[in-house]
Amino acid sequence: MSAPHTAAATAPDSTATTAARQLADFASRSREAGLPDGLREKVTGHLLDLVGNSLAALPERPGAAVRELVEEWGGTPAATAIGSAVRLPAPSAALVNGTLAHTLDFDDTHLPSVLHPSASVLPAALATAEAGGATGAQLLVASAVGIEVTCRLGMAQYDEALGNSVFFDRGLHATAICGAIGAAVAAALLRGLDADGICSAIGISASMGAGIIESNRTGGTVKRVHCGWAAHAGVVAADMARLGLTGPPTVLEGRFGFFQAYCGERFDSDSIVPALTDGLGERWECARLFIKPYPCNHFTHAGMDAAMRLRRRGLDPARVAGLTLGVPAPVLRTIAEPAAEKARPRSGYHAAFSGPYTVATGLLAEPGTATATESGPGRATGRGAIHRGLGVFHQDFTDEAAADPARLALAARVSCVADEECTRVFPHQFPAVLTAELDDGTTMTERVMVNKGSPEHPLTAGELTAKFLANALGTGDEQAVRALADRIGDLAAAPDTTALTRALAAVAPGVHR
Repeated sequence: MSAPHTAAATAPDSTATTAARQLADFASRSREAGLPDGLREKVTGHLLDLVGNSLAALPERPGAAVRELVEEWGGTPAATAIGSAVRLPAPSAALVNGTLAHTLDFDDTHLPSVLHPSASVLPAALATAEAGGATGAQLLVASAVGIEVTCRLGMAQYDEALGNSVFFDRGLHATAICGAIGAAVAAALLRGLDADGICSAIGISASMGAGIIESNRTGGTVKRVHCGWAAHAGVVAADMARLGLTGPPTVLEGRFGFFQAYCGERFDSDSIVPALTDGLGERWECARLFIKPYPCNHFTHAGMDAAMRLRRRGLDPARVAGLTLGVPAPVLRTIAEPAAEKARPRSGYHAAFSGPYTVATGLLAEPGTATATESGPGRATGRGAIHRGLGVFHQDFTDEAAADPARLALAARVSCVADEECTRVFPHQFPAVLTAELDDGTTMTERVMVNKGSPEHPLTAGELTAKFLANALGTGDEQAVRALADRIGDLAAAPDTTALTRALAAVAPGVHR
């Protein structure tokens, strides 16, 4: 990575105190200061998680379709697409990898902003770091800063009274529109832009992010591309700023800026700058990401955990006469409506957004404990055994599984309702209460108020490794998969990303060729 690049003379005034400028100054300072203790390791863990999720998504059509498209585009090889040794232009690699990262809805989550920051930011950072020869430490710093900016943009429109993100309530995919800006910040840092240039990258990328979430309700695969497009936009915006294109310094809080455009009458100009900048560099929102243990919509996780707890308590699914799933009121539109479609999902992907289906799946799951060991430290148990240990995994969200008569019979017995306690907690957690009525009229209830994988209930190192292995062992042999995990673990000391990208290409060399 080169020394900080001085932007053109027409760049925003370096004395400005706009929100974009403050974020740019924070990014520039972080490049020099590095990350606080513990945060580098946390970002490394999120990168491991993202790579595993992306490898597992390789057989799915969205990633393949995007890869075919960018190969039609062509361009100068500069960065690696996961699952192939073929190199692509950096924006194209970011588009492919961001699509893969979000394809299975298994990527990490930030609350209460309700967005998935890593799936946009990390693909942009990986592509730009490889293209520009950045060190592993520089990649991790840029990733953390980009994620932080993404999270704070999402937090700026969390409405406490509404109990929800204004973006989400209006049908906007905060992940995509905020992620484009966070990706641009990460890419701009890795391209060596100074604070003026980073500010312009923010201003440019704000015109590029897009995404609506109607597919959560009624299907379609376009949402899987949202993070890829945001990553692509971020790389392009940073390169435009590098070459002298500028953005409006008031792009976030201005009269015709980002928040006014997306939030309309709910835009509170007085709260935006404090929400974005209070404690910036001291309180890191990116330290509070949730890692998903299950490959489905995050709103469904607590219901599945409640179902698995009931099973461990001895509940026999054959004796279930009815099930009541209580969730936060805003969640119902995503996992419970339309009720008839949620009870009989049309595909495995659709099933991942169904409260009734996921509760049924949790009740039918084999109880177990996630592990990455067998006969010695770090030895794999085999993909099938890891799947069983995790409880619910990809095999539960195939089209065949979604049509399973046993699951559908149980799903038909699930009624989804708003629960007052869950609504009060949301969206700081995605809680659920599940009550099973048995054939003798007795009931059993489980409440899950803190999500597994949250900062309050984090996945153990063994569970995180088990998730990675279960994802990655489907696309490569164990030796290659473990070598890749080692390269990610060693990234902080790496002089560049060469070893990492070679390991990425080696895991699935025949996929997408």
